[in-house]
Amino acid sequence: MPRRQDQPPPWPHAPTHLLDARGIYFVTAGTHLKQHHFRDPARLEVLQRGLLTITHKFGLRLEAWAVFSNHYHFIAKTPPDVEGAESLPVMVRALHGPLSRWVNKLDGTPERKVWHNYWETLLTKQTSYFARLNYTHNNAVKHGLVQVARDYPWCSAAWFERETAPAMVRAIERFKTERLKVEDDFQPE
Repeated sequence: MPRRQDQPPPWPHAPTHLLDARGIYFVTAGTHLKQHHFRDPARLEVLQRGLLTITHKFGLRLEAWAVFSNHYHFIAKTPPDVEGAESLPVMVRALHGPLSRWVNKLDGTPERKVWHNYWETLLTKQTSYFARLNYTHNNAVKHGLVQVARDYPWCSAAWFERETAPAMVRAIERFKTERLKVEDDFQPE
C-alpha cells in the first residue's frame, strides 16, 4: 500500500515507492546535493516542458506543478485504465535521464549526477488534495521568488486561475499548508 499523507517515510533518504494504488499522487523530486542545475529561465523552461510532455506521454493527468532550480513538485492522477501507479518510477526516469544528459552537456560535465531522489504520496483525502494544490501553486511564494503565485512562470498557478471557476480558486487558496509534511527544504536560486 502506498504511503499515506499522514505517515512519515520509513527512511527519508531512500523512500520506499509503494505504488499499487490508483489515485492522485503528490510528487517531489530534488537535485543531487540540492545543486541549482536549472538556474536560469531557459533551463526552467526545458524542465517544465519536459515535465508536461512526459506526464502526458505516460497518461497521467497533471493537476498542478511547480519547477525550480533544484527541485520540482507535481500532482497527477493515474490513468483510469491502470490498477496502480507502477509507471510512475518509469516516468520519473524517462524525465530525469534526458534532462540530466542535456544539462550535463550544457555544463560540460557528462558523468555528473543531477537528480537525487523523488518522493510520492498517495492523496486519499479531499482536504489533503486541496491543501497540496494550494501548496504546489504557492511554492514559489513560499520560497520568496514572487509575491503572487500566478506571477511565477514555471508553475500551474496562472493556468489554474484561468481554467478554474473563481469560487473554486478562492476555496483552494483557503486550505492551510503549514502542517503539511512535504520534503521541501530546498532553497531555489
